[in-house]
Amino acid sequence: MTGPRDRATRRADTLARWAESEVDCWVATASPEGVAHLVPLSLAWTGERLVVAVQESSRTARDLRASGRARVAVGPTRDVTMVDAVLERAVPVGTDDALGAAYAAQADWDPRGSDGYVYLVLRPERVQAWREADEIAGRTLMRDGAWLT
Repeated sequence: MTGPRDRATRRADTLARWAESEVDCWVATASPEGVAHLVPLSLAWTGERLVVAVQESSRTARDLRASGRARVAVGPTRDVTMVDAVLERAVPVGTDDALGAAYAAQADWDPRGSDGYVYLVLRPERVQAWREADEIAGRTLMRDGAWLT
């Protein structure tokens, strides 16, 4: 592909990637004291929300419950999507059959058989996507929870 993608193409590419099976992401959080934490996780996309599964006692879960905010990165360096998201809800595994089935089908692993796991349902507030320097301009696809295209 030559030249930068327009916003509509970037949005379509982003949503297509999020809907793939076995999507990995990096989730960044911070403690109430401001200590940063970064962890790789499996990602599921419900069509409106990003979902990750972690141990309820994990630092990621604790940080998200305290601050309500995370930054999620999906994709390689030269085709990245960055998402600023808020914690909408934490759902203990095994309590929402539809969410559990959707997560297991897309993430290709099922935490419902593990004790102490929770789904963290994240609502995107800002989404940015770019491949190279020529896509830095116009990289914001969502602002304040609304798609710009």
